[in-house]
Amino acid sequence: MTTHEPSPNSGFDARHEPVLVREVVALLEPRPDGTYVDCTVGLGGHTAALLAAGAGRVIGLDRDAAALARAGERLAAFGPRVDLVHADYRDLTHVLSARGAGPVDGVLADLGVSSWQLDDPARGFSFRANGPLDMRMDPSRDRSAAELIAGVDESTLADVIFKFGEERHARRIARAIVRARDRAPLVDTSTLASVVRRAAGGRGWQRIDPATRTFQALRIWVNRELDGVDTFLESAVASLRAGGRLLVIAFHSLEDRIVKHTFRRLTDESPGVRALTRKPLRPGGDEVDHNPRARSARLRAVERVVAVV
Repeated sequence: MTTHEPSPNSGFDARHEPVLVREVVALLEPRPDGTYVDCTVGLGGHTAALLAAGAGRVIGLDRDAAALARAGERLAAFGPRVDLVHADYRDLTHVLSARGAGPVDGVLADLGVSSWQLDDPARGFSFRANGPLDMRMDPSRDRSAAELIAGVDESTLADVIFKFGEERHARRIARAIVRARDRAPLVDTSTLASVVRRAAGGRGWQRIDPATRTFQALRIWVNRELDGVDTFLESAVASLRAGGRLLVIAFHSLEDRIVKHTFRRLTDESPGVRALTRKPLRPGGDEVDHNPRARSARLRAVERVVAVV
């Protein structure tokens, strides 16, 4: 890091540090003549690290306008080397085309919800503090969790909770949610969490809160987090120049499974794509001690080795 560059973490709470930063920088090998894309820029931690390590230009996407605004403040010192765009990462091809930016030298996607979003009760992602039952990463689009729950049938809701939360009590929980909803609208996180806990049952100490899996499932459902991930990965590889690399960080098994299988298919089908990680990279003990939310992060990477896939 040169002395005139701002620190990638200056002025920001440690709770909001990006995960696996050293691994990301080492794999992307940022160069002054290179263009990189951070598809989920969040509060700008990974982008700041790439710029501080010498990346010539980083295009940062995020569908959360509030996070993008805060990232802009953090990254302002890097000037025109950073270009922030309010867009879903699945719109990568369109964004690059609009900016005449392809092909690029590296693409990073850190999937999932940021600590900042989880810690803000007003966003409704967590039951740890009461807030509106929203859960949208982009509050300007689509329907909130409360709106979706208000209109869903019990069978569909049970399928959502089972599929996206891997919750074995899904049918019992869905039944309880629908009954509670029919008595009065479910509009806040505390009320929903109480309904789920009662339905899930269990006594004494439990490793995770009984509402955890249901909240994860609803968040994935609201934001359509698993929709089009495989298509995005294909388009991201296609956007790379020869030698360019795609890195994806996933935080739960459903997401990581899609990344794993898509990367395997891409490397099997084309001699122009090779895997850089035989197994996913995981945070070390020091990082987990410092940032416990990093514990479930898994990083996979591929490289486009020829210009035609």
